[in-house]
Amino acid sequence: MPTYSIPTIPTNIIVHLGRPDQPARNITVPFIEYIKNVASSEIYPTWPESAIRANILSQITFALNRVYTEWYRSRGYDFDITNSTQYDQFFVENRDIFDNISKIVDDIFNNYVVRQGSIAPYFTQYCNGTTSTCDGLSQWGTVELANRGMVPYEILQYYYGDDINIVFNAPVQENIPSYPGVPLRLGSAGEDVRTIQRQLNRIGDNYPAIPRVSPTDGIFNLQTDAAVRKFQQIFNLTADGIVGKATWYKIKYIYNGVKNLGELTSEGVSLSEADRIYATELKEGDSGNQVRAIQYYLAVIGYFDDRFPFITPDGFFGPETAGAVRTFQQAFGMEPTGVVDRDTWYKISQVYDDIIHNLPQEVLSESDEIYPGRNLSLGMTGDDVQALQRFLVVISQNDPAISPVTVTGTFDSATEAAVREIQRERGLPVNGVVGPLTWARVVALYQQYEE
Repeated sequence: MPTYSIPTIPTNIIVHLGRPDQPARNITVPFIEYIKNVASSEIYPTWPESAIRANILSQITFALNRVYTEWYRSRGYDFDITNSTQYDQFFVENRDIFDNISKIVDDIFNNYVVRQGSIAPYFTQYCNGTTSTCDGLSQWGTVELANRGMVPYEILQYYYGDDINIVFNAPVQENIPSYPGVPLRLGSAGEDVRTIQRQLNRIGDNYPAIPRVSPTDGIFNLQTDAAVRKFQQIFNLTADGIVGKATWYKIKYIYNGVKNLGELTSEGVSLSEADRIYATELKEGDSGNQVRAIQYYLAVIGYFDDRFPFITPDGFFGPETAGAVRTFQQAFGMEPTGVVDRDTWYKISQVYDDIIHNLPQEVLSESDEIYPGRNLSLGMTGDDVQALQRFLVVISQNDPAISPVTVTGTFDSATEAAVREIQRERGLPVNGVVGPLTWARVVALYQQYEE
């Protein structure tokens, strides 16, 4: 379940058979079977059906909240939920399941409760209402309400407030940890970077020393680097500006905390906080600049590694591109789906990065013309910025529509202006950031004028 995307029901859930800090086994259980077990362990099959359904909806939502927020993974654990009623829900390994409870779970296992205006599964706290009481739902209390004739939704409103909704028939998919598997750093780009930018901005409302990132465009620029470093400094992490696994989950842990996502007072997650500007996956039939960028990477990989076919970056994900993706996936032990999901994209970028940092001797003289593998933006420095500026100098000398640039090795405002002008002329996103497509266009113009 990618971080703060639209929630899905996990295929499986990993249950720790003890308290969080207690040495105990972890077991992987199909989510639907987990809910049947919890419901059979916590409520009685003889209760009125409305009470049973209200309780099961609370149990589903509670578990989904733990999965969605990565409540335990953000604390360094390798499981989704415990079976300790002190912290979570009562789960008994290999217990018998009541038939009527099993049928009800089959009917509603992919429904869950949200607060109106939020997409996050609500923290549906509950207790039995007799030996223990709490601010949330009373399990025995639901029986009385059902006997009064209340339907499940009315029972849930009674305990959680009138401003709740029930999401019906949510999709089911494998629960994938949100950490992308590769560190994010200056020059990275994508929806994972955008997630970090959004979370840091919200954390910054409570910790104003963290500089704000604007816009949250998914480009890991100097603003983002500064925000990450300050966050790391505040929370006693190595302040290197790199979002590895420890920093990723620490950000998520603090974000969960400032938004109270594991409390009845949850701030929730709005739909606008889950919208995307980068596709979840690219597949045959898709088109656009994201497709062209993937094709560019594959074309360079194919040029230096004859195991892979060379493809033309035309922006259309046709059979040729799908075949190249399958060949790539097969070569690196991935399922050859022909679809570029997050794992495939990161593997492609990793292989590309390895190639450009280990170029054969015969092409080193032209290595400056190969995209350096990181997005260049305002304030960044380095040999790749210097190479970009050399290309822009030649272009501006031959095209009066392009602003003049000086080779300094620092991506300054003049460099950004020239980049924006080239992007506008080529129909690329006019953001002043040099990714693979802008780089390819700049090099093509440079080569044209150098001939």
